[in-house]
Amino acid sequence: MSETVIAVSRSPKHSFSKANEQYVRLVEGLGVDGDAHSGVTDQHRSHVARNPNAPNLRQVHLIHAELHDELESKGFKVAPGQMGENITTRGVDLLGLPTGTRLHLGNEAIVEVTGLRNPCKQLNGIQDGLMQETLEKRADGTLIRKSGVMSTVIASGEVHQGDTIRLELPPEPHKPLEPV
Repeated sequence: MSETVIAVSRSPKHSFSKANEQYVRLVEGLGVDGDAHSGVTDQHRSHVARNPNAPNLRQVHLIHAELHDELESKGFKVAPGQMGENITTRGVDLLGLPTGTRLHLGNEAIVEVTGLRNPCKQLNGIQDGLMQETLEKRADGTLIRKSGVMSTVIASGEVHQGDTIRLELPPEPHKPLEPV
C-alpha cells in the first residue's frame, strides 16, 4: 500500500472537529491557511494560557486512518477531521516516526514532525470513552498516545485528498517522538 493523504480538514474557529475540504494550503512557518491553529506562536488555547509566546510546534495535526479503523473495530465511529486533525493519512506509521521526519505531501508541501499529540477529554464529546481508546499502556507502564502527530510547515503548498506522501528521515541517531 502506498502512503496517501486520505482527507484534508480545517476550521477557522477553535472548534474541536474540522471540516473536510478538497484541498488545504500549507503556509511555511504558519500552518494550514484559514485554520484557527495557524500561526508562528502556539495557538492551542491551553498552551497559550501557559505561555503565549511559545513557538507553534503544532501547526499541522496528522492522524493515521488506521487509527480510525482500530476505533471502528471497537465500536467507535470517527470520520476524518473529527478528532481535530488537518491531514488524515493511510500507509504511514506516524507514531513510529522519529522526531524531525519530513513528510513531502503532494508536489510541494513539506511538514516536519515535531512530536505526539496528547489526547484530550474533548474526544469524549465525540463518543464516551474515545479518549481512553487513544491511550494504551505497555507492560512496562509506558503510555502510548495514539491520537496522531504534530508538525510544522517547512515548505508551502497545496495538499489534496489522494496526494502521495514521501518520507524523509532525519540523520541518525533518531529521537523518538514525545508529546508537544
